[in-house]
Amino acid sequence: MLDCPHTSICSSCSSFSEWFVQGYPSIGDAKDTIPIPEDGSTRFVNFKFEGDPTKWLDYASERKGRFVGLQNKDGSTKTECGIHVAGAEKTFDRDLWVEGKSAVKNLSSVEDATELKNSGKAAVVTVYAPWCQFSQKMEDEYEKFAAAMEGKIGVYKLRGDEIRDYVIKEFNTASFPTVNIVTPDGTAIKYESEKRDVESFKQFVEKTLENSLV
Repeated sequence: MLDCPHTSICSSCSSFSEWFVQGYPSIGDAKDTIPIPEDGSTRFVNFKFEGDPTKWLDYASERKGRFVGLQNKDGSTKTECGIHVAGAEKTFDRDLWVEGKSAVKNLSSVEDATELKNSGKAAVVTVYAPWCQFSQKMEDEYEKFAAAMEGKIGVYKLRGDEIRDYVIKEFNTASFPTVNIVTPDGTAIKYESEKRDVESFKQFVEKTLENSLV
């Protein structure tokens, strides 16, 4: 048992000890990140990793981006939700950009997304999670952007928390939301800014596609 700084063993310290014994560096890692391998190939013992710590160190950087203000390439502060938050997909009241009521088109499956990438047409695709507060905060601006782009370029949503491996590989996704332009040759180019407003999205389209769509 780790020494408790309080006058008696408290519930928070006891909880931490339980996670620590299992091999997690912190309670946050235990709740949020990928599971410690059951075969014991990677553990955190006596404040040191045993085995390959790469996945946990990568995730620590992701958490730092969410909570400490890690910067993007353009100098803006990261405002994103972690892609590895298991179980969070059950903690939301509604989906975003409801189909039939929104100008944002829905990619409802891996097959739909792959078909779009192979279509030969440019498109904007946001990989999101409905429970993510930062996805929620961009809902109105992305809706306005989609309406402004009707007839010019397709604007889509792709829920990524249920198909994590696919969006990591195909849509540059390390956190939610992630906005991409899919070029006519199927390449997904990530939007690297946290400025999630109509004009910024338009400028991204113009600059990326090098034409006058807007």
